[in-house]
Amino acid sequence: MAMPGLKLLIIFLLSISIRQSQLCAQIPITPVVAENLPANQDCVAVGCVATPNTEQVRDTNHGKKNSADRVSMNQARPEDCGFDKQKLDRVIKSLQGYVNDGKIPGAVIGIARGNQLVMQTCVGYRDMAKRKPMEKDTIFRIYSMTKPITTVAALMLVDEGKLELDAPLAKYLPEFATTRVFKGMQGTKVISEPLQRPITIRDLLRHTAGMTYGIFGNTPVDKLYKSAGVLSHEDDAAALSVKISSLPTLFQPGSEFHYSIATDIVGRVIEVVSGQKLDACLRNRIFEPLGMHDTGFHVPAKSLDRFSTSYRLDQTGQLHVTDEPETSEFRNTPPMLSGGDGLVSTLMDYLRFTQMLRNGGTFQGTRLLSASSVKEMTENQLPANAVPISIDGNTLPDVAFGLGVSVYVGSKKMGSVPLLGEYGWDGMATTSFWSSPASDTTVVLLTQVVPYSPTLSMTIRPLVYDAITE
Repeated sequence: MAMPGLKLLIIFLLSISIRQSQLCAQIPITPVVAENLPANQDCVAVGCVATPNTEQVRDTNHGKKNSADRVSMNQARPEDCGFDKQKLDRVIKSLQGYVNDGKIPGAVIGIARGNQLVMQTCVGYRDMAKRKPMEKDTIFRIYSMTKPITTVAALMLVDEGKLELDAPLAKYLPEFATTRVFKGMQGTKVISEPLQRPITIRDLLRHTAGMTYGIFGNTPVDKLYKSAGVLSHEDDAAALSVKISSLPTLFQPGSEFHYSIATDIVGRVIEVVSGQKLDACLRNRIFEPLGMHDTGFHVPAKSLDRFSTSYRLDQTGQLHVTDEPETSEFRNTPPMLSGGDGLVSTLMDYLRFTQMLRNGGTFQGTRLLSASSVKEMTENQLPANAVPISIDGNTLPDVAFGLGVSVYVGSKKMGSVPLLGEYGWDGMATTSFWSSPASDTTVVLLTQVVPYSPTLSMTIRPLVYDAITE
């Protein structure tokens, strides 16, 4: 969700997963001046003209592929992909400036155009105290950037005829057959009324189900969510579904947009329909076919050294450790496999995923999703009265929502590129991706700083667009 106006939304994504705040250790660390650690040139793809990929496109809707290791991205010189290299170098300088000023510990960025990898750059540190540099295979907590992945898994089931977008949620999770809608208060008692129509799978994916997170407002329903501990991550998906179904919705399904825990319920639907736990389903259907070897719900022991430390930026501009690899909750698979915020990933893993979307559901020999499902996912799915979307009273001009991603529907340009149709999403630890259909460009930008700050991506986006020459 990296588009004009939408940056206001990011501010409200700070507590989407409360595991980070629970681990906050308040350990002061002096900001590191990283002038002695220039951009990692081993992580910059600038040297070769792309060669054709000879793999034939195969349909892998069932998540099968002979060798995921064969899935790679062609590297190309920026000037061969319609970029001004000198202008693109400003991206590296800007990221390095953020590190030098102590605003972030480090970052990695990947820029792709078409099927070519134009830039892959690392700056700063994944661990400031130990002076471990950011590298191209550093592992990050991506939090809400999990949502688009979960959405793709659901749409794969739709493609196979196993799931219907407009079917009642209760068809797959019967506990939602008795869910009611908040009507008002009678003293301290919550008054509810029946649903006028069932909650659908589409409602979950576009956040019109009437669910909430319990953290973006102080309504009686938000208070019920807080009291029920829906963000504790102590329940598994089945228990969470039962808990959510017993709570009233904020409004009648389909009538409004409200960013919520709904994608976690989608994760449970996927488990029921596929017959697999969410981690196995995502691994078999998405991660293995795309070669996303480092994406999952935990970091295995052999990979902990590549796992970035997470930091919090306080009001004085100081960075503090909030989560370290050696003691992180992510060392183990959690009871709650959160389809909304549970994954870790790397730059190249997520670039492969985003390129699959840009390619209409295929990526270098692998088809995961039909072109029609990708189109539906990345176009506005909200009724006219729900656009532009609003979060906690903050209206986001020209911003709508597709299925699992936000969509810009305005007429503005950045550089010479129209922003109409740009889609993307972000994560709590200041991770972002955005994809521009108009320029066939995708950017993945990752660091590890909470709470989310829109400043980094707002700085980098215009630099990327301004570097596009054709």
